[in-house]
This record gives sequence, C-alpha cells and structure tokens, in this order.
Amino acid sequence: MKKKHPELETVATNRKARHDYEILETLEAGLVLEGPEVKSLRMKQAQIAQSFARAEKDGLYLYGMHIPPYAFNTMKELDPVRTRKLLLNKKEIKKLSNSIATKGTAIVPLEVYFKNGWAKVLLALARGKKAPDKHEAKKKKELDRELRRDFKEKFKG
Repeated sequence: MKKKHPELETVATNRKARHDYEILETLEAGLVLEGPEVKSLRMKQAQIAQSFARAEKDGLYLYGMHIPPYAFNTMKELDPVRTRKLLLNKKEIKKLSNSIATKGTAIVPLEVYFKNGWAKVLLALARGKKAPDKHEAKKKKELDRELRRDFKEKFKG
C-alpha cells in the first residue's frame, strides 16, 4: 500500500531570501510555540522576511520572526518578535553551527508551514550574494522566460 503524502499547509514564505542568498543546503526544523501563536499561524499571520537563526550553547534559535497577537487571546500577552527555539537533533545543530562558523554564511528561514498538524520551518544554510551575482541571476531568469515563450509560440500548433 502506498504511503500518503503528508499535508503541507504553507503559512509564510521568505521570497527575498532566494534573491539575497545563494542556498547551499536546506533542512526542516520544528518550532516551539505558545498556544495563541499557533492560532495566529493557522490564520496565516506571520512574517519571516527579516528573520534568521543562530546557534547557541543549548540549541538553535530563530530571531526576528513576527507572529502578531491572536485577537481572541485569553492567556498572557506574548511579544510578537520574541526568540523562538527550533527543534533539531544535536548532530544537526552541531553541523549547522560548524557551517556558520565560516565567514559569509547564515541560517535563514525559507518557509513556515504545518506538516501533519505540527509547525515546521524550512531552514537554509545560505551564503550572501553580491550585487553582480544578483544581476546575473536576474538576466538568467529573463532569458529562461524568453526561451520558454519562444518555445511555446513555435510549438503552438
């Protein structure tokens, strides 16, 4: 019997990350949240454009992720941009912390989503692009688009 693909419900994406960084490697991490934060995420209210992850002695933490307060919250008020712990194996944390020790690399979130009911973050080990690299990528993207358009017209029928 075939295994059913888990349901992925995307909450937020960091489109700017793929423009500003060269993605070297990606991995999935769990996210430690409070109850009202989960409700806000389910309403697709999150911003990760300015966020980044940093390895500390007791784990990996996500900084700058903005989750607005849930409107019907009856619990204590939470800081919308508080630091949130990421759930990874010790081996993965050690590997990432060694990787970011090299100059010019960072851990950036690409996407926040729900997988089988659990909040997950797609993290990327990334190296910053310089202006000429960004320009080259833009030219390549435009060329690909033009080739696809020409191919479509040629074989239209």
